[in-house]
Amino acid sequence: MAPPPPATLPLSDRLLALVKTLQFSWFVGHLTLLLCTIRYTISVIRFSTSGAMAQFSYRLAFLSAAVTYGIVVFKAYRAKLARGQQQPPQQQLFGLLADENVQYLAMALIWLYSKSIYFALLPFAVYSTFHFLSYLRTNVIPTFIPPTYTPGASPTSRQVIQHPISEAIGRFVKQNYDTSMHLVSNLEIFLWVRVFLGALVFKNSWVLLACYTAFLRVRYAQSAFVRQAFQGLERKGDALVSDAKVPDGVRNAWRVGKDVVKRAGEATEFGKVVNGAAGRKTQ
Repeated sequence: MAPPPPATLPLSDRLLALVKTLQFSWFVGHLTLLLCTIRYTISVIRFSTSGAMAQFSYRLAFLSAAVTYGIVVFKAYRAKLARGQQQPPQQQLFGLLADENVQYLAMALIWLYSKSIYFALLPFAVYSTFHFLSYLRTNVIPTFIPPTYTPGASPTSRQVIQHPISEAIGRFVKQNYDTSMHLVSNLEIFLWVRVFLGALVFKNSWVLLACYTAFLRVRYAQSAFVRQAFQGLERKGDALVSDAKVPDGVRNAWRVGKDVVKRAGEATEFGKVVNGAAGRKTQ
């Protein structure tokens, strides 16, 4: 992430330098996604998701998500081209599959053109919350209120004194990052259940289920948080069916279901491919 404009510039020049960067558009995209999610959540609470404003908020949220992830992908691959890094087509394809930003960009576009599912917004909103706060702390606040320095004999011996709001945001992000990643992983698994049940009753398409299953399979291959979420779900399921009161049919169905999922995972070659590739962290 680019540093904030120099503190020696006037405030108007600092603001102009800030808003002219592509990273600021990325920040605005995350802010827009958060505002649209809040607006659509209000519609969900009021049972008015079919209204024009609610649908506009939902579509704009995923359009903003596509823009933010598109900016990250564009900057990453533009930097590769600038360095003259040329790869065989097959390796480029595997690199795209392994890039988490490409994965979320693809899913944002899929959700954008699919029927509205409220829970699809939540993982993106969690990511956007942390990206919004991080940029606010490192770029926006220092642009308005440049940091000060402790007295020292030389510039290298002085320490930066951040604004108290910046320090509070930094502590919040650091203390809650792992918790938020666990939350996102569980939300993504719950969302698969929602899409699966929706496909059974024809509320959403089976093509959407196939696309999201592929996405979640790749996430399982790459993300330790997703694997931990599945392991936690398996432990809870095992504990429930171990009760003597649970009918044998339910217990057998649970075992068969686990076996089917494990066999499907072992048979999915693309998951092994992207797991071996170097994927970038979600931006």
